[in-house]
Amino acid sequence: MSGSNQNLRFKTIRDGVPADELFNKEGLTYNDFIILPGFIDFGAADVNISGQFTKKVRLHVPVVSSPMDTITENEMAKSMALMGGLGILHNNCSVARQVEMVKSVKAYRNGFISRPKCVPPTAPISEIIRINEAKGISGIIVTANGDPHGKLLGIVCSKDIDYVKDKTRQVAEVMTKREVMTVEKAPIRLEEAMDVLNRSRHGYLPILNEADEVVYLCSRRDAVRARQFPHSTLDKTGRLVCAAATSTRDEDKQRVTALAAAGVDILVLDSSQGNTVYQIAFIKWVKSTFPHVEVVAGNVVTQDQAKNLIDAGADGIRVGMGSGSICITQEVLACGRPQGTAVYSVGRYCASRGIPTTADGGLRTVGDICKALAIGANVAMLGGMLSGTSETPGEFFFRDGVRLKVYRGMGSLEAMSQGKESGKRYLSENEAVQVAQGVSGHVVDKGSVLKLLAYVAKGLQQSAQDIGEMSFDAVREKMYEGQVLFNRRSATAQNEGGVHSLHSYDKKLYAAKL
Repeated sequence: MSGSNQNLRFKTIRDGVPADELFNKEGLTYNDFIILPGFIDFGAADVNISGQFTKKVRLHVPVVSSPMDTITENEMAKSMALMGGLGILHNNCSVARQVEMVKSVKAYRNGFISRPKCVPPTAPISEIIRINEAKGISGIIVTANGDPHGKLLGIVCSKDIDYVKDKTRQVAEVMTKREVMTVEKAPIRLEEAMDVLNRSRHGYLPILNEADEVVYLCSRRDAVRARQFPHSTLDKTGRLVCAAATSTRDEDKQRVTALAAAGVDILVLDSSQGNTVYQIAFIKWVKSTFPHVEVVAGNVVTQDQAKNLIDAGADGIRVGMGSGSICITQEVLACGRPQGTAVYSVGRYCASRGIPTTADGGLRTVGDICKALAIGANVAMLGGMLSGTSETPGEFFFRDGVRLKVYRGMGSLEAMSQGKESGKRYLSENEAVQVAQGVSGHVVDKGSVLKLLAYVAKGLQQSAQDIGEMSFDAVREKMYEGQVLFNRRSATAQNEGGVHSLHSYDKKLYAAKL
């Protein structure tokens, strides 16, 4: 960059207030302030939005999905990691179930289907049609016992059943049999599998072991799509990075031991108030027993809370208390902190200790994420913004003609009644009376999280460009130097910043092709 451009970026006229002056007077949240623009001499595509989640793990897209039982299971975790973010598997389930989800994420190979949809040879053709309509899968493998990793007998594609009138016939009568299929033996690289698919002109390539049992299924569509994820969050062996939540009681050591054996990379200690003797002792135990596993501790909203957890050995800090869209902790317990002030205060202290922070709660828009990253957070944790996407757990249903999904807080009575782990998060699992700190509700279908994250990533690039910096690391550095400036926003100014003065409008936030 030329010296003249550098000088243009350096603000010589203070038109606005620095962050320390903005946040040290009163508690503010994201909608209470706006970031003033800077000087642009680069394109939005040149902006690096990556951020540290832990001391060792950096995310190309600085977004993680919340460990809520209506947000993150293995499908969400895979999609988040593929897009360059990370999904945190919830722990409101049995140890065995959470271990199964970790194994599913770690077994996933980009371009390969680790647990392909399959049926036994006795299944009727109508079952193939049902799967196709529900999942959009046109090729379904047939195994001896209907297990995804069973002995391969054949494959049923749409062309095999399109003109079969009797839909009660068994798939064994119409399938393409193993003997005439193109298959390959494991291990195989994606490039090699694609070459085989191109030569055979088939849509699917089963990858088998020596016993003719299915290991993976390579789909032409999925393999082509794999090329669209060049920035996936991968470990040193090329597998997806996997994070999982846990509580911090003595009995949870069994859960952590099982998760570590399954290959988990990051543990997120899940508590609404993390500054406890339980969490401090648990961090020390994890770091001494499994030193290769990164630990994100929290939640906290003050520097003193963060100090205790960092001193215990935390590799990352999660910031937020009562600011989520379905959280009522501040309302019920009168304890917490406005999220903007919490992120700034804790983020500044953690930065001085070399520990990254994650802003958790209160994020409704890309603009909110940008503000969180600008005032001190390295990564943003999303719950409500991701709710209702195709990859979240649960089934869609229709009400009054609208396609909906359930979304609930982990402090809701519904979540706490489903699993003991949710009660542990609020230090109330053994209480006779459960005080709800969250609610349960419904959200509208938002489509695939893949498109949503692509929109978020592009929006963050454009936000940093308007601020005048080529990375959020640079934004925070300039913010601490007083070179990124802010203004308070009145209620009228907040209304002005949104859509207004229209009779009606259609608010489409993005159009993305994947």
